Amino acid sequence: MAKVINPDICVIGGGAAGLSVAAGAAAFGVPVVLIERGLMGGDCLNHGCVPSKTLIAAARHAQAIRTAGRFGLTASEPVVDYEHLHARIHEVIAGIAPHDSVERFAGLGVEVLQSSARFVDENTIAAGDHLVRARRFVIATGSSPAIPDVPGLDKVAFLTNETLFDLTRLPAHLIVVGAGPVGTEMAQAYRRLGAEVTVIESRRALSGADPELAAIAIAALRSEGVVLHEATTILEAVQSGGRIVLRCENGTGAFQVEGSDLLLAAGRRPNHASLGLSAAGIDHDAKGIEVGSNLRTSNRRVYAIGDAAGGLQFTHVASYHARLVLQQMLFRLPAREDRAIVPKVTYADPEIAEVGWSETKAREEFGAVGIIRTDLALSDRARTDGAEAGLIKIIVGRRGRILGVGIAAPGAGELINMWSLAVANAMTLKQIRGYVAPYPTLSEIGKQAVISYYAPLAKNAVVRSAIRALRVFG
Repeated sequence: MAKVINPDICVIGGGAAGLSVAAGAAAFGVPVVLIERGLMGGDCLNHGCVPSKTLIAAARHAQAIRTAGRFGLTASEPVVDYEHLHARIHEVIAGIAPHDSVERFAGLGVEVLQSSARFVDENTIAAGDHLVRARRFVIATGSSPAIPDVPGLDKVAFLTNETLFDLTRLPAHLIVVGAGPVGTEMAQAYRRLGAEVTVIESRRALSGADPELAAIAIAALRSEGVVLHEATTILEAVQSGGRIVLRCENGTGAFQVEGSDLLLAAGRRPNHASLGLSAAGIDHDAKGIEVGSNLRTSNRRVYAIGDAAGGLQFTHVASYHARLVLQQMLFRLPAREDRAIVPKVTYADPEIAEVGWSETKAREEFGAVGIIRTDLALSDRARTDGAEAGLIKIIVGRRGRILGVGIAAPGAGELINMWSLAVANAMTLKQIRGYVAPYPTLSEIGKQAVISYYAPLAKNAVVRSAIRALRVFG
């Protein structure tokens, strides 16, 4: 007979979103059951953010060795011990894993069930030999790599982010399908580590980013030797011995790409197929679970957060969603998701970071907007660091309100923090103009951009004053 549990909150999924909800609720003494069928920590810890950024860090050091000559140092082609790098990736994961472990959460007072979960009715979940009847449910089951519909792909050995970091050898020629954030990050990293890399994208590379910013990162990839085919259709995938062949077509005609390894980075799909959502009266489709701006599903007892809810797929979004549902469940306070305040970062080099309204969306919503563009080359720090290729772009609304900001620069993911604060608090350019930036830092470029916006206004004011003086004394 199944054991019945009656917690206040049942969380399905032990990734970033689910763990944040469980830990937050437990901190207030609320009875919580957490159900996770796989590895605690979810995709971010085990297959995503943590291993990928560890790989990117190694690639950045390799590129520094390769390009040291421009700083008056002896440059050389780096020698990559990939087995050592593989071990380091998993050491970093292991170092973080205790924070997300079953043991830690049990110590916080969370009852963890290591099992699959399935709704049997609107108020009950079956998990192994348990039935969980909670006052509130939170679905935080994340997402998995989407597999594109390519003829022959089912007969080809391919990698996804879930298997890429198990490699103990450097690919000789890595083919990457998809030029979104994951595809471009991994393409550049493996190229810097010494692999030949070809990227195939059905649309424009980095199509989710501002085109001006994306162009800077794409130019960097190509300058480092990444071969990029945009607006390209894959007609067939073939395994030929130890080689993989993709037959492709684009505006220039038919061609084929041959490589040693194939990485699929063509988007993600939500993990909700096995949850029995229909039994719980929860509306959903292939893109995710349907939620309102308060993240509540069509079943008022149930919330869906993170990747499960569709929309932005970032770990910091998962944490943001967790805060919003905790606010509603624990304190009975209304909460609404505001996607405009959520920053997005692509960790290529240079990085691309954006927050708020894009130029296109801002013009559609507000009509006339101001655009400030300042090249990174105007930063003295960028020149000392040999990192002149970059841009900051600020979208300005009425009365100087900061509607959105995009940055292409080394460390753009760090630089965007101040602007995220500005957008979230509806700050104006005047407030940015009044702060003092340390010299020499890359962050100065934002202050310079704001000053450039006011310079013509100040010049016009001086001209108007001179004209008035001539009228009085002339």
